[in-house]
Amino acid sequence: MVIVMAPDATDADVQATVGHIETHGGQAFVSRGVMRTIVGVVGTEDVLETLDESNLRSLPGVAETMRITAAYKLVSAQNHRKRTTIRVGGVPIGPDTFTLIAGPCAVETAEQTLESALMAKRAGATLLRGGAFKPRTSPYAFQGLGVAGLRILADVREEIGLPVVTEVTDAADVDVVAEHADMLQIGTRNMQNFALLQAVGAVGKPVMLKRGLTATYEEWLMAAEYIAQRGNLDIVLCERGVRSFEPSIRNMLDVSAVAMLQRQSHLPVIVDPSHAAGRRDLVVPLARAGIAAGADGVMVDVHPRPESALCDGAQALVGESLDELAQAVATIPPLLGRTSAAHLAG
Repeated sequence: MVIVMAPDATDADVQATVGHIETHGGQAFVSRGVMRTIVGVVGTEDVLETLDESNLRSLPGVAETMRITAAYKLVSAQNHRKRTTIRVGGVPIGPDTFTLIAGPCAVETAEQTLESALMAKRAGATLLRGGAFKPRTSPYAFQGLGVAGLRILADVREEIGLPVVTEVTDAADVDVVAEHADMLQIGTRNMQNFALLQAVGAVGKPVMLKRGLTATYEEWLMAAEYIAQRGNLDIVLCERGVRSFEPSIRNMLDVSAVAMLQRQSHLPVIVDPSHAAGRRDLVVPLARAGIAAGADGVMVDVHPRPESALCDGAQALVGESLDELAQAVATIPPLLGRTSAAHLAG
């Protein structure tokens, strides 16, 4: 069961609702989003019948109650029929806008990060992505600058005004990453790192949750539920390609995930064609496909000198390829009735 609190509900109203649930033998989980607060109720069928929805609706501050049949209660479209817009440092991601997130796959130096950020901004990006902690397949590959990389991202944000999205890989690092970033990213390898999901759910910053390499839609949404259950509904789902049998591309971008997830969940859905393709010449065509399918945003890698990049240079956009992306971002979303987040920021 899910209880939706009224927009003007006070903290005392929320606590009174939680107390009522616990008095009747249920467990309550409070999740707060930008637009609303909901209380998830867990209990046996007997407990739910004892609570009685009509009694719950009579409590101060309660707007409505509903039974959710989906396994993922808080992120389900059944819970919130109107799709959610979240804000990252004031930048919207949701059904009425289109948001470009761009930047270097890895923070290497202050100069390289600033150059990449300026390239991203010129292309229409309103959020800066950059990796300070880099989980890599090989233990010998560049693993990121860590906290020093976070400081570089924060300095670049101060200089050019783009809020920062960066990955956190360990629950022990959540607080320090949250100090420097506007949005915390959970990478594909950590989609089912449940301790990490719970930690980012409790920290109070928006979260980008990438799909695991072999994850089903339900597994992906259940991972989002772990974050939501710890009190954070400001979640963006990122499709970044799934493992397939085809060796000529790194991963297969599942464009159907955009349409399907937007029906199963109220959360925003974006695509990452850079990590799906693994090669520069496919990034823009896949980005166009994602935009046309209705994605709420696209996230891409850019780098001023891809040939010398320490991480994923083969997929980083530069020059004409970045110009092509900028053209796609400027022209396709308006055809679908979306306003560019860059126009709102400008």
